[in-house]
Parts: sequence; structure tokens; C-alpha cells
Amino acid sequence: MAFQIITDSSCDLSTDLIKEKHLHVVPFYISFDEENYFKENEEIQVHEFYQRMVDHPEVFPKTSLPSVEDYMDAFIPYIKKGTDIICICITTKFSGSYNSACTAKDIILEDSPEAKITVIDATVNTVLQGILVLEAVRMQEDGLEYEQVIAGIQRIKTTGRIIFTVGNMDYLIHGGRVGKVMKVAVNALKIRPLIILKEGEIFPFGVARSRHKSIQKLLDKTKAHFEEIKESPDNYIIVVGYGYDYEEAEMFREELLKSLKGYSNITDIPIFQIGAMIGVHTGPYPLGIGLLRRYDK
Repeated sequence: MAFQIITDSSCDLSTDLIKEKHLHVVPFYISFDEENYFKENEEIQVHEFYQRMVDHPEVFPKTSLPSVEDYMDAFIPYIKKGTDIICICITTKFSGSYNSACTAKDIILEDSPEAKITVIDATVNTVLQGILVLEAVRMQEDGLEYEQVIAGIQRIKTTGRIIFTVGNMDYLIHGGRVGKVMKVAVNALKIRPLIILKEGEIFPFGVARSRHKSIQKLLDKTKAHFEEIKESPDNYIIVVGYGYDYEEAEMFREELLKSLKGYSNITDIPIFQIGAMIGVHTGPYPLGIGLLRRYDK
């Protein structure tokens, strides 16, 4: 392996996939009481995180970013082996993880100026960050050189979109995100915001009064997006992201496949679980679509 791909746990890739693709993931920390913090997917699993939210809706968990020391601990073993590093971090609009990684890089370069470390602001998060990381792995597997992979990541990351909805407004309000999402709907019970993430920020594109209607609007928005950019979904990786309810995610995937059948040749869509970094803002019932242009398309 000519270089190592490192990312933070906002990528929301499964443990099995991380092992299969030889990735190194630096975890975020999760707290339910602001005193005890647990490393995501090491000291607390995502399913346990959501179960606590469901069992204790009055508790609003928080996340804390990886420290400079966490990134140094991740980087140094590879640098000692002479392995170059590409580190892909969650959008800086949501977290300072990128800044921690950059500071760790600068400290390491003081003692090891020959080290090769590139830290990239993904400008995306959660399942979309995950598929960006997997595309970087695919570039590596296809034999692209270090600089070519970096250029490929920078080229495709701006094509990423997450189109999603949530179960209720409580967590968006508590996390301070509601001002960016849907000011009008803050006090309106049973109104679910419809949200799109692009270029690292979230924007509203409507509301729905039921889960069924919000799902239909997600499908309509996805089709409208491809019509607007005048591209085929066949050139994109598309995934379903969910929080607590896997069965709902499966049903949503079937609806999405039916919708895509009318304007694409896509026959399979993977399902990824949204992790704690975004889950603290969405609550246990986020549901949506992540899409990113394939690097070779």
C-alpha cells in the first residue's frame, strides 16, 4: 500500500467495511451527561447510542471532536513506517476535526519534515463522507497515484448531496441547527423539515406533515436534482442513510429504487447507518439519500 487513508468516525462506515478497506478511523466522542465521554464505535456502538436516545428522549447527547493528540496517535505509526497519509475529515462547518488533524500534521512535520500528510476538508459528513472515503479507496485500488487521488477527491466532493428528513424538530432545536433549517416550523407540532446538505451546509427545501409525505418529497427532490444538473443517476453512487429504524430504511430503499427505475438503470442501493456526530442533531429517526458522482464518471 503506497499510502494510508485515514478519516474520522463521521464517515459512518461499518466496522466490517473499515477492516475490509484497510481504513484507519479516528473516533469522535459521545457523552450523555457532559462528564463521561466514550469513543464512538470503540467504547460505545451506534446502535447503543440510538437505543439510549429512544429510551431516554429527555436526554440530549453531545459529541466532542477528536483531539490533536488523537490524530497524532493515528498519524505517527504510519510516518514511522514511511507510509504517506491522506486524511479526509468532516466538513469544517460542523466540526473542528479538520483543524485538529492539521495541527497534528504541523507538529509531526516539525520533527519529520520528510513526512507526507494531506488533510482534506470533505465539505460533507455522515454517509456522504463515507462514500467519498470509499471512492478514495477505489481510486487507490485502481492504481491511481497519491496526487491523483487527492485531485480526484477534490473534484468529486462538491457533487455530494444529502437529502433527508427527521422524526421531529426537538434535536435540531436543542442543537442550534433549527435556525438554519426551518425557523417557521420551530413551534409547529408534527411538521417535519426537509433538508438538503451541499457544500458543507444545510438548507431547507420544504416541510411535510407526515412521514409518508416527507418520504415522497425526498424522492421528488432527488429526481428534480438530477434534472437540474442534467446528469444520469447512473454516474453516481447513491445510498440510503438511517438512524434507529432499519426496517423503515429497507422500505424507503424499495421506494427509492421504484422511483429511480423511471430515470436510471440502478438496481441496488446500500444502506448505511447515520452515526452519532449527526445523530445528536437529527434525533433517532433521520432518513435520507446520499449521492456522490463516481470519480471515473
